[in-house]
Amino acid sequence: MQKISISIITLNEEKNIARCLKSVAWADEIIVVDSGSKDGTVEIAKGLGAKVIHNEWKGFSEQKDFALRSCTNEWVLSLDADEEVSEELKNEITGILQADPSFDGFYIPRKTFFNGKWIKSCGWYPGFQLRLFKKSLTRLTDRKVHEGFVVAGEVGYLTKDILHYTHFDLKSTFAKINNYSTLEAEESYLTKRSTPLNFIVNPLAAFLQHYILRRGFTDGVEGLIISILHALTNLLTYMKIWEMRREKKT
Repeated sequence: MQKISISIITLNEEKNIARCLKSVAWADEIIVVDSGSKDGTVEIAKGLGAKVIHNEWKGFSEQKDFALRSCTNEWVLSLDADEEVSEELKNEITGILQADPSFDGFYIPRKTFFNGKWIKSCGWYPGFQLRLFKKSLTRLTDRKVHEGFVVAGEVGYLTKDILHYTHFDLKSTFAKINNYSTLEAEESYLTKRSTPLNFIVNPLAAFLQHYILRRGFTDGVEGLIISILHALTNLLTYMKIWEMRREKKT
Protein backbone atom coordinates (compact mmCIF):
# COMPACT_ATOMS: atom_id res chain seq x y z
CA MET A 1 0.00 0.00 0.00
CA GLN A 2 1.31 3.44 -0.91
CA LYS A 3 1.80 5.83 2.00
CA ILE A 4 -0.33 8.93 2.40
CA SER A 5 0.09 12.28 4.17
CA ILE A 6 -2.68 14.55 5.42
CA SER A 7 -2.19 18.32 5.15
CA ILE A 8 -4.27 20.78 7.19
CA ILE A 9 -3.90 24.51 7.86
CA THR A 10 -5.22 25.98 11.11
CA LEU A 11 -5.84 29.17 13.05
CA ASN A 12 -7.87 28.93 16.25
CA GLU A 13 -9.63 25.71 15.32
CA GLU A 14 -9.98 24.03 18.70
CA LYS A 15 -13.71 23.46 18.08
CA ASN A 16 -12.99 21.44 14.93
CA ILE A 17 -9.49 20.02 14.86
CA ALA A 18 -10.00 16.94 17.08
CA ARG A 19 -12.87 15.64 14.94
CA CYS A 20 -10.85 16.20 11.79
CA LEU A 21 -7.70 14.51 13.09
CA LYS A 22 -9.49 11.51 14.57
CA SER A 23 -11.04 10.82 11.18
CA VAL A 24 -7.58 10.47 9.58
CA ALA A 25 -5.77 8.63 12.39
CA TRP A 26 -5.22 5.81 9.88
CA ALA A 27 -2.90 7.96 7.71
CA ASP A 28 0.88 7.50 7.68
CA GLU A 29 1.56 11.18 8.38
CA ILE A 30 -0.49 14.19 9.49
CA ILE A 31 0.90 17.67 8.91
CA VAL A 32 -0.80 20.63 10.60
CA VAL A 33 0.49 24.06 9.60
CA ASP A 34 -0.63 26.61 12.17
CA SER A 35 -0.36 30.36 11.71
CA GLY A 36 -0.46 31.41 15.36
CA SER A 37 -3.47 29.94 17.15
CA LYS A 38 -4.24 31.49 20.54
CA ASP A 39 -6.57 28.70 21.65
CA GLY A 40 -5.91 25.00 22.21
CA THR A 41 -5.52 24.03 18.53
CA VAL A 42 -1.79 23.26 18.67
CA GLU A 43 -1.98 21.26 21.90
CA ILE A 44 -4.93 19.21 20.65
CA ALA A 45 -3.22 18.50 17.32
CA LYS A 46 0.02 17.38 18.97
CA GLY A 47 -1.92 15.23 21.42
CA LEU A 48 -3.57 13.42 18.53
CA GLY A 49 -0.28 12.62 16.82
CA ALA A 50 -0.01 15.38 14.24
CA LYS A 51 3.25 17.08 13.35
CA VAL A 52 2.58 20.78 13.93
CA ILE A 53 4.59 23.38 12.03
CA HIS A 54 4.29 27.12 12.64
CA ASN A 55 4.22 29.29 9.54
CA GLU A 56 3.29 32.96 9.44
CA TRP A 57 0.11 33.69 7.50
CA LYS A 58 0.69 34.85 3.91
CA GLY A 59 -2.69 33.90 2.45
CA PHE A 60 -4.73 30.75 1.85
CA SER A 61 -2.90 29.69 -1.29
CA GLU A 62 0.59 30.19 0.14
CA GLN A 63 -0.30 28.46 3.41
CA LYS A 64 -1.80 25.41 1.73
CA ASP A 65 1.17 25.20 -0.61
CA PHE A 66 3.53 25.29 2.38
CA ALA A 67 1.54 22.50 4.03
CA LEU A 68 1.64 20.44 0.83
CA ARG A 69 5.41 20.85 0.47
CA SER A 70 5.90 19.89 4.12
CA CYS A 71 4.45 16.43 3.52
CA THR A 72 6.99 13.65 3.03
CA ASN A 73 4.79 11.18 1.12
CA GLU A 74 3.89 11.35 -2.56
CA TRP A 75 0.14 10.93 -2.01
CA VAL A 76 -1.47 13.78 -0.07
CA LEU A 77 -5.02 14.38 1.14
CA SER A 78 -5.67 18.05 1.87
CA LEU A 79 -8.37 18.88 4.42
CA ASP A 80 -9.76 21.96 6.11
CA ALA A 81 -9.98 21.86 9.90
CA ASP A 82 -13.79 21.89 9.82
CA GLU A 83 -13.90 18.79 7.63
CA GLU A 84 -13.97 15.09 8.44
CA VAL A 85 -13.21 11.98 6.40
CA SER A 86 -16.17 9.63 6.50
CA GLU A 87 -15.53 5.96 7.22
CA GLU A 88 -16.72 5.14 3.70
CA LEU A 89 -14.26 7.61 2.18
CA LYS A 90 -11.43 6.22 4.29
CA ASN A 91 -12.15 2.73 2.93
CA GLU A 92 -12.34 4.04 -0.62
CA ILE A 93 -9.01 5.87 -0.36
CA THR A 94 -7.15 3.00 1.31
CA GLY A 95 -8.54 0.63 -1.30
CA ILE A 96 -7.19 2.84 -4.10
CA LEU A 97 -3.78 3.15 -2.47
CA GLN A 98 -3.51 -0.60 -2.01
CA ALA A 99 -3.70 -0.96 -5.77
CA ASP A 100 -1.78 1.00 -8.36
CA PRO A 101 -3.90 4.15 -8.85
CA SER A 102 -4.68 4.82 -12.49
CA PHE A 103 -5.08 8.56 -11.80
CA ASP A 104 -2.75 11.24 -10.46
CA GLY A 105 -5.45 12.99 -8.45
CA PHE A 106 -9.06 12.60 -7.38
CA TYR A 107 -12.05 14.86 -6.90
CA ILE A 108 -14.03 14.02 -3.75
CA PRO A 109 -17.70 14.89 -3.12
CA ARG A 110 -18.27 17.07 -0.07
CA LYS A 111 -21.36 16.87 2.14
CA THR A 112 -21.77 20.24 3.89
CA PHE A 113 -23.78 20.69 7.07
CA PHE A 114 -25.18 24.14 7.86
CA ASN A 115 -26.35 24.50 11.44
CA GLY A 116 -26.35 20.70 11.65
CA LYS A 117 -28.42 20.13 8.50
CA TRP A 118 -27.04 18.53 5.34
CA ILE A 119 -27.55 21.06 2.56
CA LYS A 120 -28.32 19.40 -0.75
CA SER A 121 -29.22 22.60 -2.65
CA CYS A 122 -27.56 25.96 -3.39
CA GLY A 123 -24.95 24.16 -5.48
CA TRP A 124 -23.40 22.75 -2.31
CA TYR A 125 -23.74 19.05 -3.09
CA PRO A 126 -21.93 17.12 -4.39
CA GLY A 127 -19.54 20.11 -4.48
CA PHE A 128 -16.59 18.07 -5.78
CA GLN A 129 -13.22 19.12 -4.34
CA LEU A 130 -9.81 18.17 -5.78
CA ARG A 131 -8.17 17.05 -2.53
CA LEU A 132 -6.34 13.75 -3.11
CA PHE A 133 -3.29 13.90 -5.36
CA LYS A 134 0.35 13.20 -6.02
CA LYS A 135 2.45 15.90 -4.41
CA SER A 136 4.99 16.07 -7.25
CA LEU A 137 2.28 16.85 -9.83
CA THR A 138 0.24 19.35 -7.82
CA ARG A 139 0.27 23.13 -7.42
CA LEU A 140 -2.02 25.78 -5.94
CA THR A 141 -3.88 28.40 -7.94
CA ASP A 142 -2.72 31.95 -7.20
CA ARG A 143 -5.92 33.35 -5.70
CA LYS A 144 -6.62 35.25 -2.49
CA VAL A 145 -9.86 33.34 -1.88
CA HIS A 146 -11.44 30.17 -3.30
CA GLU A 147 -7.95 28.89 -4.03
CA GLY A 148 -7.68 25.40 -5.46
CA PHE A 149 -5.31 22.62 -6.42
CA VAL A 150 -4.27 21.84 -9.97
CA VAL A 151 -2.87 18.43 -10.95
CA ALA A 152 -0.66 18.02 -14.00
CA GLY A 153 -1.98 14.59 -14.87
CA GLU A 154 -5.07 12.41 -15.13
CA VAL A 155 -7.77 13.11 -12.56
CA GLY A 156 -10.63 10.84 -11.47
CA TYR A 157 -13.62 11.03 -9.15
CA LEU A 158 -14.32 9.28 -5.87
CA THR A 159 -17.85 8.45 -4.72
CA LYS A 160 -17.69 8.75 -0.91
CA ASP A 161 -17.92 12.02 1.00
CA ILE A 162 -15.81 14.48 2.91
CA LEU A 163 -18.04 15.80 5.70
CA HIS A 164 -17.95 19.59 6.10
CA TYR A 165 -19.34 21.35 9.18
CA THR A 166 -20.00 25.06 8.75
CA HIS A 167 -21.95 27.83 10.52
CA PHE A 168 -21.87 27.46 14.29
CA ASP A 169 -23.32 30.92 14.96
CA LEU A 170 -24.07 34.13 13.09
CA LYS A 171 -21.19 36.01 14.72
CA SER A 172 -18.56 33.69 13.26
CA THR A 173 -20.42 33.46 9.95
CA PHE A 174 -20.51 37.25 9.55
CA ALA A 175 -16.80 37.44 10.44
CA LYS A 176 -16.07 34.89 7.71
CA ILE A 177 -18.19 36.79 5.20
CA ASN A 178 -16.42 40.04 6.04
CA ASN A 179 -13.02 38.43 5.54
CA TYR A 180 -13.92 36.64 2.30
CA SER A 181 -15.57 39.69 0.76
CA THR A 182 -12.43 41.73 1.47
CA LEU A 183 -10.25 39.13 -0.23
CA GLU A 184 -12.60 38.93 -3.21
CA ALA A 185 -12.61 42.72 -3.53
CA GLU A 186 -8.82 42.89 -3.36
CA GLU A 187 -8.59 40.25 -6.05
CA SER A 188 -11.04 41.81 -8.49
CA TYR A 189 -11.33 45.55 -7.86
CA LEU A 190 -9.25 46.34 -10.97
CA THR A 191 -11.44 44.24 -13.27
CA LYS A 192 -14.98 44.67 -11.91
CA ARG A 193 -17.18 47.75 -12.09
CA SER A 194 -18.78 48.99 -8.90
CA THR A 195 -21.68 51.43 -9.23
CA PRO A 196 -24.84 51.99 -7.14
CA LEU A 197 -26.64 49.78 -9.65
CA ASN A 198 -24.24 46.93 -8.83
CA PHE A 199 -25.21 47.28 -5.16
CA ILE A 200 -28.78 46.39 -6.10
CA VAL A 201 -28.68 44.15 -9.17
CA ASN A 202 -25.74 41.87 -8.36
CA PRO A 203 -26.78 40.84 -4.81
CA LEU A 204 -30.34 40.28 -6.03
CA ALA A 205 -29.07 38.09 -8.87
CA ALA A 206 -26.85 36.20 -6.43
CA PHE A 207 -29.81 35.54 -4.14
CA LEU A 208 -32.05 34.35 -6.97
CA GLN A 209 -29.27 32.14 -8.33
CA HIS A 210 -28.96 30.29 -5.01
CA TYR A 211 -32.57 30.33 -3.86
CA ILE A 212 -34.37 29.69 -7.17
CA LEU A 213 -31.99 28.28 -9.80
CA ARG A 214 -30.01 26.20 -7.31
CA ARG A 215 -33.20 25.31 -5.42
CA GLY A 216 -32.25 26.72 -2.03
CA PHE A 217 -35.96 26.83 -1.21
CA THR A 218 -35.94 23.03 -0.93
CA ASP A 219 -33.72 23.24 2.16
CA GLY A 220 -36.16 25.33 4.17
CA VAL A 221 -34.96 28.11 6.47
CA GLU A 222 -31.34 27.04 6.09
CA GLY A 223 -31.55 27.33 2.31
CA LEU A 224 -33.05 30.80 2.66
CA ILE A 225 -30.34 31.92 5.10
CA ILE A 226 -27.57 30.58 2.85
CA SER A 227 -29.03 32.42 -0.14
CA ILE A 228 -29.24 35.67 1.85
CA LEU A 229 -25.66 35.25 3.07
CA HIS A 230 -24.51 34.67 -0.51
CA ALA A 231 -26.22 37.91 -1.55
CA LEU A 232 -24.69 39.75 1.42
CA THR A 233 -21.20 38.56 0.50
CA ASN A 234 -21.79 39.80 -3.03
CA LEU A 235 -23.02 43.19 -1.78
CA LEU A 236 -20.06 43.65 0.57
CA THR A 237 -17.64 42.73 -2.21
CA TYR A 238 -18.98 45.41 -4.55
CA MET A 239 -19.13 48.00 -1.78
CA LYS A 240 -15.51 47.29 -0.88
CA ILE A 241 -14.47 47.51 -4.55
CA TRP A 242 -16.13 50.94 -4.65
CA GLU A 243 -14.31 51.97 -1.46
CA MET A 244 -10.92 50.74 -2.75
CA ARG A 245 -11.28 52.68 -5.99
CA ARG A 246 -12.37 55.78 -4.08
CA GLU A 247 -9.35 55.57 -1.78
CA LYS A 248 -7.03 55.05 -4.74
CA LYS A 249 -8.22 58.31 -6.32
CA THR A 250 -7.52 60.36 -3.17
